Amino acid sequence: MALANVSNVVLAIVLLFVLIILATAIKIVKEYERAVIFRLGRVVGARGPGLFFIIPIFEKAVIVDLRTRVLDVPVQETITKDNVPVRVNAVVYFRVIDPVKAVTQVANYIMATSQIAQTTLRSVIGQAHLDELLSEREKLNLQLQKIIDEATDPWGIKVSTVEIKDVELPSGMQRAMARQAEAERERRARITLAEAERQAAEKLREAAEIISEHPMALQLRTLQTISDVASDKSNVIILPLPMEMLKLFRSLSDSAEAAKLFFKNRAAKDSEEKHDAAE
Repeated sequence: MALANVSNVVLAIVLLFVLIILATAIKIVKEYERAVIFRLGRVVGARGPGLFFIIPIFEKAVIVDLRTRVLDVPVQETITKDNVPVRVNAVVYFRVIDPVKAVTQVANYIMATSQIAQTTLRSVIGQAHLDELLSEREKLNLQLQKIIDEATDPWGIKVSTVEIKDVELPSGMQRAMARQAEAERERRARITLAEAERQAAEKLREAAEIISEHPMALQLRTLQTISDVASDKSNVIILPLPMEMLKLFRSLSDSAEAAKLFFKNRAAKDSEEKHDAAE
């Protein structure tokens, strides 16, 4: 009886040991994961996704996530090429394309990518002018992406996108840029106004040429202006007379004076003739 109890205990221990071995031998990885297998310390490849088995004790699996990660680069204080201090931060999108390299070539690929992104960001901003940083950000993004991708390629990392998020300028520089922008807008406004005046002058010159060829056009324009002003009863209308009308009145006055003088001379001559006849 005692021997049977001992055998049952031993059998239970063996079964428990087998279950533990099977539990450690069975591995399941998700669709977006890969398992890098080490056998006695040597890499034998990557497995997954799905179900697979490893040799307990002799093999070890390291799970690597293949999904795209978003890395927020902290604010970096640097000086541009034209000696302007700025504070810049960025965001990096990357993913693991070779899980074996990501495990064997670098101790922590996420930390390593973060550090290389920070140093590259300071370096690229230091080689660019402030105007480039503000107006050609897409160009700097491509440059950052290329440099970081080349640096992380030996680690099995693919950097897909790098975006500069925010650029902080000193308050004095912001005020100077605001004054510059205001002056530029004032310059454009004056140029636009001068161009409008030039075009108006050209149209007035063309109108004057047309009116000079057709004198009645001036009278029609005068009548139209009077009609527009007469709609408001509070306005006082001053009617200007065209120069042609003044010339007409002057000619009529001269004609009247000449006729008056003619009739006066005629009357004097008739009076003399009558006086001579009476004598």
